[in-house]
Amino acid sequence: MPVDRLLPTSEAEDLLALATEMAREELKPRAAADEEAERFPRDLFTLMGKSGLLGLPYPEKWDGGGQPYEVYLQVLEEIAAAWMSVGVGLSVHTMSCYALAEYGTEEQRDRRLPAMLGGELLGAYALSEGHAGSDAAALSTRARRDGDNYVVNGTKAWITHAGVADFYTTLVRTSGDGSHGISCLLVDSSTPGLSAAPRERKMGLTGSPTAQMLFEDAQVPVDRLIGEEGSGLKIALSSLSSGRLGIAACAVGLAQAALDEAVQYAKGRSQFGRPIIEFQGMEFLLADMAATVESARATYLDAARRRDRGMDFQRQSSIAKLIATDGAMKVTTDAVQVLGGAGYTRDFPVERYLREAKVPQIFEGTNQIQRMVIARALKNA
Repeated sequence: MPVDRLLPTSEAEDLLALATEMAREELKPRAAADEEAERFPRDLFTLMGKSGLLGLPYPEKWDGGGQPYEVYLQVLEEIAAAWMSVGVGLSVHTMSCYALAEYGTEEQRDRRLPAMLGGELLGAYALSEGHAGSDAAALSTRARRDGDNYVVNGTKAWITHAGVADFYTTLVRTSGDGSHGISCLLVDSSTPGLSAAPRERKMGLTGSPTAQMLFEDAQVPVDRLIGEEGSGLKIALSSLSSGRLGIAACAVGLAQAALDEAVQYAKGRSQFGRPIIEFQGMEFLLADMAATVESARATYLDAARRRDRGMDFQRQSSIAKLIATDGAMKVTTDAVQVLGGAGYTRDFPVERYLREAKVPQIFEGTNQIQRMVIARALKNA
């Protein structure tokens, strides 16, 4: 079902139309087979880059799209509705570029951002560790200064695009000064001493590789430091505030896809002499699903518009991530119920949608962490 959107410019309308066409023609036809085979569609990220969709919220000066965040997120939603792994990958890549775009020097941005935003390079975001997921300040991957290099040792966990990314925006410990001892490095995939562990065996998003990244005396040039030493946690938390909106948009796209599939099935499936969509129990279930999707969309758009206007949006970002991802879990579960036994089979995509809906409640900060962020903001208001 086409979504009736309110976009700020005709250029934004054209971008969304391009994304919708690409989602329909290039992504959706491949999604089920590639997920089943656990194939990563790197070619689609290159295509999105060449089409101008890989750097939408960043300045045109560095080959970005120069678009407001509310436009980028609606494009992202369309991509995720067609193929969640690609939507999440686009969100992760966008977040991986954030540190350089916002905190890098002019020389660093001039040298590296155009390739990152234009589709030549694919990014990954390396913050989490096995013992430091929600507690990011507890990370222990160590970077020791040695002349013109940092020597990095440690293991990063749950890294989207592990082993296929071209660069890793990596948070490391450069001193023992607690949360003030964390720094941000932009690490090339070709760095000696950097390797990916075997892929995790996941419930969903199987087309997107997730694995540990291993740093064993990895030599990272000092000029790959983003911002000042000790400013890494600030950079990481700022990145996550924007990244959570990306995950919210992906979750809404996934929920919209599940709703569309449920409505189509309910119109075509007849019982007791009439389509099941005409039964009140089914009408109410579908109405609640639609209300959940549209409410979540309104929530992420409100947060994005605050961001675009330079207003504080951290609390709203956490609310959007919480509402959208919890909503996607409910809507995909209900979509399986609408299809009944058919929904439990792989003959229909709602089975995959349900499996894919779980992890957005976990990454970019679990929804329990989002509740803590929201409550802290209320207490400090």
